[in-house]
Parts: sequence; C-alpha cells; structure tokens
Amino acid sequence: MIDNNFFTLHERETMLSLHQQLMAVGGQDVPFSDRELVKQYIRKAAETGQLTRDDFGLNPVVCDMQAALVLAKDMGMTRGSIVAVMLSSAFKTEAFTIEDVRKDFGEEVANILHGMKSIQGLYEKSNAVESENFRQLLLSFAEDMRVIFIMIANRLVIMRQIRDTQNAEAKQKISMEAAYLYAPLAHKLGLYQLKSELEDLSLKYLEHDAYYHIKEKLNATKKSRDAYIANFIGPIEKKLVDAGLKFHMKGRTKSIHSIYQKMKKQKVDVDGVFDLFAIRIILDSEPEKEKTDCWHVFSIITDMYQSNPKRMRDWLSVPKSNGYESLHITVLGPEQKWVEVQIRTERMDDVAEHGLAAHWRYKGVKSQQGNLEEWLAGIRAALETNDDMQLMDAFKMDLVEDEVFVFTPKGDLFKLPKGATVLDFAYAIHTKVGDHCIGAKIGNKNVTIRQELNSGDQVEILTSNNQSPKQDWVNIVKTSKARTKIRTSLKEMQAGQVTLAKELLERKMKNRKIEMSEATLMHTMKKMGYKVVTDFYKALNEGIIDVNDVVEEYLNRQRFERGEGEKSDVRKAEEFVMNDKQENKLMTSGHEDVMVIDKDLKGLEFQLAKCCQPIYGDDVFGFVTASGGIKIHREDCPNATQMRQRFGYRIVKARWAGKGASQYAITLHIVGNDDLGIVSNITSIISKEEKMLMRSISIDSHDGLFSGHLTVMLDDTSRLQQLIKKLKTVKGVKNVTRS
Repeated sequence: MIDNNFFTLHERETMLSLHQQLMAVGGQDVPFSDRELVKQYIRKAAETGQLTRDDFGLNPVVCDMQAALVLAKDMGMTRGSIVAVMLSSAFKTEAFTIEDVRKDFGEEVANILHGMKSIQGLYEKSNAVESENFRQLLLSFAEDMRVIFIMIANRLVIMRQIRDTQNAEAKQKISMEAAYLYAPLAHKLGLYQLKSELEDLSLKYLEHDAYYHIKEKLNATKKSRDAYIANFIGPIEKKLVDAGLKFHMKGRTKSIHSIYQKMKKQKVDVDGVFDLFAIRIILDSEPEKEKTDCWHVFSIITDMYQSNPKRMRDWLSVPKSNGYESLHITVLGPEQKWVEVQIRTERMDDVAEHGLAAHWRYKGVKSQQGNLEEWLAGIRAALETNDDMQLMDAFKMDLVEDEVFVFTPKGDLFKLPKGATVLDFAYAIHTKVGDHCIGAKIGNKNVTIRQELNSGDQVEILTSNNQSPKQDWVNIVKTSKARTKIRTSLKEMQAGQVTLAKELLERKMKNRKIEMSEATLMHTMKKMGYKVVTDFYKALNEGIIDVNDVVEEYLNRQRFERGEGEKSDVRKAEEFVMNDKQENKLMTSGHEDVMVIDKDLKGLEFQLAKCCQPIYGDDVFGFVTASGGIKIHREDCPNATQMRQRFGYRIVKARWAGKGASQYAITLHIVGNDDLGIVSNITSIISKEEKMLMRSISIDSHDGLFSGHLTVMLDDTSRLQQLIKKLKTVKGVKNVTRS
C-alpha cells in the first residue's frame, strides 16, 4: 500500500490484502480522498524516523490496519473510527498536529485521536489495570466511547500475533492486561465473541499447559461431543414439536477459558466439569404466552432428564434488574453428563444479545448499577444499525456520574463519591494520613484539605506531625467513612486529654500526700460546676481551671465531711477582701472595682494566664482563683466564654496602667509557600527590630507548603501589630496570626 523502506515486502502485501478486506466490509464508509490522505500521513510519519516497531517487532501501521478491519467487521464501526485508528500510530510522531487532522479529516476524527491520547496518558499513569475501579475509570473518562472500542481492537490484534515472540516478559504483561482489563471491557460493551477470544488467548499465553490440555481433550472428543449434543437435542426436539411449540435450538461447547475457570472452581479435570455442554432453546411465542411456553418447555425437559435444583436460575418469576428474563437449568443427560439448558423467547434473546447479557452476569461478572446496562445496550444497538454521529454523541462520558476516580503518586486508584475532598482521599488511604493531613499537591499545585477532586487527578497528600483532627472537619468530608474516622480520632484525643489531666491531678494529690477519694472528688467537681467527668478533666487540661484550685476545693470538701466546720463557699467578687498589695493594685472607677495592672507582676497574687498570653495593650479581665490569687486573661481568650458562664461571680474587671515596661512572650502562627530563603527573611525582620528578641522558631515544610510557630519577646500590642504587618510583606507568607 505504501512504498517505503519501513515496510517489508510481506508487510506491503499484507497491507494490500487488509485494504481489500476493509473495503469489502466497511470501505464504503471511507471515501477515496480519505484513503489517499491517510497514505500521505503515514508516509510522512515514516520518513521522520519516529515510527518504530513495538516490543514484539510488529509494524504499528500494519496493526492499525488490522484493528480497522476488526472495528468494521466485528464492531460495525464507521468512517470516523476507521480513519482515526489507521492514523493512530502516525499521530504519535511529530509529523503532524491535531489541527492538521481537524483540517484534513474533520472534527470527528480529530476528537477521537485526542481521546485516544488522553486515555493513553491515563493508562500509563496507573499500574493497577486489574482493578475494577480502573475499568470503570476508563469508561467514565473516555470523551468518546469509540476510543474504548479502538483500544479493545488494538489489543486483540496484538494478542493474535504474539504466540511465537521471544519477549516473554512483555508477552505476559500484555496477556494479563487482556484478561483483567480488555476482556471485561469487551464484556461490558456486549462484544461477547471478542471477549471470549481475548480470554482464550490470554489463557493460552499465561497458562500454556492448561490451555493445550483442555484443547487436546476437546479435539479428541469433538466427534463424540457433537454426536452427544445431537443425541441430547433429538428427543427434546421431538417432544417440543409434538407439543405444538415454535422454536429453534443452538448447541455448543463452552470456551476453553470458561471450562478452565470451572475446573479451578470445582477442582476437577475437564471430564468432571459440570454443564460442559450448553443448549439454548429459543421460542417463537406470543407476548401473552411467553412465560407459559417457557415453563412448558421446562416441564418437558425435567420430565425427560434429572435436573440439579442447585443450578437452577429462575429469571421469569423475578426478572433481573435490567429486565432480562430466562430459565437456566442443568440436567443430567445420557451417559451421566451434565448439560446446561437455557429457555427463553425471541424477545428475551434480543434483550440478552444487546448488552444486558444476564447469561454471563450470573457467573459473577460484576456490572454497574442504575442505567448502565440500558446505556450499553443503546451503544450496541447504535453499532449494529450503523447509526450516525449524532446517535453516538448520546453515549459520551459520565458512565458513573456520581463517582470520581483519583490516583496516588504511585498509581494506585481510589473510587470516591462525587464532591469528595482532599481530606476524604487522605482518610481513604489511612486514618493516620487523614489525621495529619494539611493539604495536597495536585498537578504541581498546592491545594487545601477542602479542595474537591475530579476524575483522573493524581493527588499527593501532605502531612504534618503537628496537625490533628478538628471538629469542623466533619463538615468538610463527604464520605461517611471519613466522618466516622474523624469522630473516632476526636474521641481518642479527648480520652487522651482526660488521661493526662487525671494523671496531673493524681500526681498533685500524691505530692501533697492527700488520699484520693472518688466520692469526694465527684462532690468537688459538682461544686466547681461540672456535671460530666470528661468536661471537668478537659477544662483542667486546657487550663480553664487550675489544678491547685481543684486541690483546695477538694480539701475543703474533706474537712466538711470530717465535720471540722462548714465548708466555706467561694467568695463572691463583691465580698472579696484584698490584702495590702492587692489594694494597691485596685482603684475605684465609678461604683465598680477595676484591677489596674502595672509593671510589678512578679507577686504570687497576679499571674498572666498561659492559655491566652496577654500582653500590655490587650483588653483583659481578672479571674479570682479558689486560693485567692488572680489570673489575667485576654477578653478574647478561648476559655473566656466558659469562665463567664460557669464562674461569672469570680470575674474582676481589669486594665493596664501607664506604659508597657515589661516584655511578654508572644507566639505567632505563620503559613505560606516554602520559597527559597523565606526563614532567613523572617528572622531578618525580627533582628532589625529594636528591643525585640526571638526566643524560638519552628517550621515544618512539606513539598511547597510551610507551617510554623514563632515566639518573640515584645512590649505591647502596638509593637505586635507592626510586627505582624511586616511579616505579611515577606514574599511567600500567606497569613500570620497570634496563637
């Protein structure tokens, strides 16, 4: 066909023969102008030197022509698909572009080639071709379903030619993909003959001895088997004719692959396989008499031969979800051999032959739910009727519109519901990965845990040991699995906090040689405003209540229980009597006492709360502890709400006096891109600030993202705001907040 040194004489003769066959079965759909252009494209691609033979030494252009013949002859494909597959190998070179194809062959061919290129990239990304998820992903990712048909045809062509190849490793890989990926795809698309051939060829290459053992057994018994089928059918045929039924019958031996699967499942040799023979009785019945006629045939056969009730499938009384109706029975025929008999009508057979294939599904082949079978049946019908492009367009994409398929960096594939986020994916990988997830990288772009995923995304989860689950994560995830894991982790964290707080209290009691009584402790908790034990220990762990206050309240309760005097109530704020030092720190403003805080904060009476780290300039309040001391909290302290609700009578108004004359430790949380030199830029700003010391810096970096904590000593809130403003100007810094 093409005079070029890339083609041997034998290959040119093969191309000519293939061209003639193609013209005979589907050539009328490919005009002469297209065929001439295809020749020019292939010649140009060969001249570039980029057109090379595959791992088996096969000429890719010859393989393309063979695939085109399969598409036309066995799949009923028309011009767009045939031209696209003939150009596919040439298109992989740089001889021409997709725009050239669109100009010379039109939008249809260009779109198919573009889809083939996209699918090839997806295929190369995954190493899990045996996964049911990957098969579904291919179907849902294909913009044009003809791309999937072309993939199946290409693989079948290669499988037919690699019997004698010396490349054993490549042969095994190709054969495994045929068995686990292409045969199931062919089954889903109703291409049953091609599916059986792919399965038989893969078995032939992967299980050579088993394949030829079965084949030799079948060949040796072919005459006797054919005679047996005729002998089995004869009496049944006579009985059905006598009953006045209109019908025709088909008898066949099951495929080698099917027999092999039964041998493995039943752990027997070929001779011991149940229903090695299959008979199909197809009735020509009126719609209102279909079920009656089928059961009539069933009655006739079971009267003649003993049936195996465990092998009976009644899809007449309760049809399959796709509408398939039939009776499948296995009977013990002459010579004590099992034979499978399928009883159905012409209408039922039409349904089965158009992609629904309940006959194959009952063997355990997985199928989609919902309208998948109807969708595939429509494709099959369109192919059989050689419908036009408009009808094929109705069968694009969105096979499983409620699901997305995403890859790990290693190529492992995960199926998630549509709308799933990065956090869902992290928990799908492992609970610990989810618990420590801080974001992800998708296509070299950093994204947050809230980012929704799309089919085909390759997602690298970023983690940090400082990260832990948050309550609002429950609202971010879409999967119940992730939601359950988050709640479990939160409970475990709370349990850990309770344990730590309990150990702290027990250690304090032990150091003061106080004997612990659960009953007394429960009364103490109740007095301090806590009805739930876990709430009490959580407050203790978070610093809402002080362990010394708990101990003092506990001792008060003990004295009361021993009768050493009534347990004194905690003094209310208005009844609180200050000592001399405390009085010096208060001044009267109107009718209310306001604590005035100056630089002398070294006394035991006044302490800055560690939970919120107040500094000069913050709006603050005082909290009277049970021992009489006072802790200074910021008005926006995380624990302020609980303290006001539970211990409003112990709140004291407070304000700062004069100017800030002390330095306070402040911790800042910084988030940004991990740009070169960003840490040195941050520390440089602090070192240039007068009277400002940096006590510590901790930065965690994960593939382009950093998150860190910075502790500095400064005078007041005005210096703090200036520092935050300057830090935000550093290139790469996204946010700076006060911890």
